[in-house]
Amino acid sequence: MLIGIGCDPNATTLKDAVADYLRELGHEVRDFGSDDPLYPKTAIAVAESVAAKEVERGVVMCGTGIGVSISANKVPGAYCALLTDAYQAERAQLSNDANMVAFGAQVTGVESVKRLVREYLSVSYVENERSAPKLAALYDYETENTRV
Repeated sequence: MLIGIGCDPNATTLKDAVADYLRELGHEVRDFGSDDPLYPKTAIAVAESVAAKEVERGVVMCGTGIGVSISANKVPGAYCALLTDAYQAERAQLSNDANMVAFGAQVTGVESVKRLVREYLSVSYVENERSAPKLAALYDYETENTRV
């Protein structure tokens, strides 16, 4: 799987460790960098690539993960979940079809993030499950309210 990854300078060490881990798991990684202190720019670049299906999934990071998740979710077609535990990592995909995840380098350790990424990537959304009507409502809202 081709995975886009990016962060702000606060999360460079975490991003590099996660990128290496993704490669160890057999994934290709497109690194969007970590030099820009304005995290929305990097998060949006990753999200646009995910939404355009240039990469299959995205991983973004900043100090808390909150800023990059908010930023990524501004891009139509990008659905970013901020993860802090294994159950969320699994449900981000199974219940919410999240195509991106976010982490906070100052609040979640490297080994925990590796486990969360592994959990997130280990499952796939199954259409027509109990979450389908919820996601349909979300997608309908996005379609009706996105300015072109």
